[in-house]
Amino acid sequence: MATDIYTTPDRPLYEALVEARELHRSGDTSMISIHLADGCYSLEQTLVFRAEDSRTRLMGDGEEVVISGGIELTGWKKQGKLWVCDVPEFQGRPLEFRQLYVNGEKATRCKDVSNWNDMARVLSQDRQNQVLYVPASPTLRKLQKEGVGHAEMILHEMWCVSVLRIRSIEETGDSMAIRFHQPEAGIQFSHPWPSPLCHDRPKGWNASPFYLSNHKALLDEPGEWYLDLKQQKVYYYPRKESGIDETKQLGKVVVPVVETLAAVDATLDRPAEDIAFENIRFEYSTWLRPSHQGHVPLQAGMPLTEAYKLKPKMERIDNHKLDNQGWLERPAAAVSIRGGKQICFEKCTFRHLGSSGLDYVWGTEGGSVRHCLFTDIWGNGIVAGTFSPTGLETHLVYAPSDVREVVNGLTIEGNRMEHVGTEDWGCVAIAAGCVANIDIAGNEICEVPYTGISLGWGWNRHEGCMHHNRVRGNHIHHFAQHMYDCAAIYTLGNQRETEITGNRIHDIYSPSYAHDPNHWFWLYTDEGSSNIYVHDNFCPSDKFLQNACGPNNVWENNVDPPLPPLKGGEPSKTNVP
Repeated sequence: MATDIYTTPDRPLYEALVEARELHRSGDTSMISIHLADGCYSLEQTLVFRAEDSRTRLMGDGEEVVISGGIELTGWKKQGKLWVCDVPEFQGRPLEFRQLYVNGEKATRCKDVSNWNDMARVLSQDRQNQVLYVPASPTLRKLQKEGVGHAEMILHEMWCVSVLRIRSIEETGDSMAIRFHQPEAGIQFSHPWPSPLCHDRPKGWNASPFYLSNHKALLDEPGEWYLDLKQQKVYYYPRKESGIDETKQLGKVVVPVVETLAAVDATLDRPAEDIAFENIRFEYSTWLRPSHQGHVPLQAGMPLTEAYKLKPKMERIDNHKLDNQGWLERPAAAVSIRGGKQICFEKCTFRHLGSSGLDYVWGTEGGSVRHCLFTDIWGNGIVAGTFSPTGLETHLVYAPSDVREVVNGLTIEGNRMEHVGTEDWGCVAIAAGCVANIDIAGNEICEVPYTGISLGWGWNRHEGCMHHNRVRGNHIHHFAQHMYDCAAIYTLGNQRETEITGNRIHDIYSPSYAHDPNHWFWLYTDEGSSNIYVHDNFCPSDKFLQNACGPNNVWENNVDPPLPPLKGGEPSKTNVP
């Protein structure tokens, strides 16, 4: 027997959750369903589900049930070609944000290029003095003259992009010397992988491109915006829309203010169990770490907190020598789970998000993500399992003494994932790290900047906690918009009894600025990949890579005749919830 609670946007969502919690505390042992009527449930802080909220469902009863971490900016005034608005305080502090949405569409944080093919290239780097040298340009001279303010360089580095806050610009002959703030400057110039490619790059490779962002001098294209933190004003250059009277207000302008919209947070000994989310749209989350500390990731958008080159290289038994060490943090997520059993999402939408979408972080058993849509996401779509705990060097095997820490038995099935990694180009649609018994099946992935599905972690062939993982029947196409050293499906590490089968793969982009124009693959088993059965996938050719793998990988029957192009070059619409 179930108990039902009905609520509307006029009532804080937290109150409905506490009502269900108190019913359980008073002896109601049934599944309690909180029914959400149509409308927007605005949050100013994370909605947290605890062990006391076990056996609770949050259900959207209408077509437009939204949990939002955004606020609307009002009071816009015309100022020449631009609209300007005073930015209010939020919770007693100046408001800061990295995304802005106009009438439901993400506007562009101002930058110096309108076409990615026009990005300038790095000339050289001085690691000791922490300087990048780039071609001199009128734009850089203007930033130097006006003051760099809060300008950023977004630097393309083979399989990642770094967000570097500019500290100074100095002209030196026909080049400009750019220095950056700490802590990212120290990490950027000490870590060897990935690294910007300069004049000494291999023959046939491209030097690393970059673009500049977040300075009023760059606000010169319709659809761009700029936040002046000192003056607490935001400027927007409107797009030309036929039939719109430009003397009127812009419409609805929303900025995100909450980092994590919803979280399941419990312990291994007292987990949160049987919590479900159905037919809910999660939107407008933020992540301000890049604005405060920069963002220098190692892979899959995971930020480095410390890294350096090893001289001489470290000897490792049964593995190749190691030339670097690194420690990581984890990006925020709009929805996160720690310490949960059977935490499920059905027919939900994750969009307009400032970092990852949905993250099964740690200590979860079972659970599922089915028939959901992930779109317009700054970083990864779905993240599962650890990508090295903060205190564990990232090349070491993760083998916790308490196996309950491992994300185990998660099902990711029948979802559509598109336009993820929109700003952090090294991110992927599904990033599964140290996981066991995960089943990634029947998802459609397209329009992504890098790899589609990444499975495993560690660059190490020794056995840890990863085993019995399955990637089957997924449709992956139109990937690698910006980065190479990629694949539709990519693996790392020893994964006993793991299977990759029945996946349909086709259509990869060919960005002119990819570091190595030939270094892309349909399927890619990378360092330490072991005990993986790769068979009966549908790929247009045998463009595969097996790099520094461990033992017992089996490849069979993975090439299918080339698939016909989709009509008009548009992505297909199968598996759309």
